[in-house]
Amino acid sequence: MTIKPGLLPVPSPALEPSDLAALLLQGSAALFPTDTLPALAASPGQANQLWRLKQRPADKPLILMAASSEDLFACLGVAPRTEWLEMAAWAWPGAVTLVLPAVGVVAEALNPGGSSLGLRLPASAEAQALLQLSGPLATTSANISGCPAACTAQEAAQQFLGVPLLAPIPWPLAAGQASTVVAWRAEGGWRVLRAGALLPPGI
Repeated sequence: MTIKPGLLPVPSPALEPSDLAALLLQGSAALFPTDTLPALAASPGQANQLWRLKQRPADKPLILMAASSEDLFACLGVAPRTEWLEMAAWAWPGAVTLVLPAVGVVAEALNPGGSSLGLRLPASAEAQALLQLSGPLATTSANISGCPAACTAQEAAQQFLGVPLLAPIPWPLAAGQASTVVAWRAEGGWRVLRAGALLPPGI
């Protein structure tokens, strides 16, 4: 495994996408940049470690990120509605998380006891390069629950000592604002759960 030293001093190894993806597939957590805030991630089957690492309440679900909308919709366990596909075509890649009805092992892993799954395709070449190798990942912002969001690789690594990071470092400067979260209503139509970096029209 090749460890690439970063340009900033960080207390964790910085790994090339192929090496970091291999670790993720073996069950490790990882840190990587996105277009909004840095992410703490794991394979869906290993998602339970993210709540522990982040000291996050168990009733707060995780977000699934992937390199394509097809990969994301395939994890829902239900057929996507036309409205979902239209919103995804407008929003992705970008700073919008879609919370959609979902069933199956991925939904249960990221939202235990729930009936929905948050999906996002980040507008970050670095994130997409990793996701293409790792497959869809369970993600959350790279900060200890209740602490300010990390904005750089160094800040993320200092909060999660020993968790490997995506090389190269430093990471590209991101927006520094969380994604907008919109959910599909049971009766149809969208509602905003969190206004963030980008707000879809007509909501």
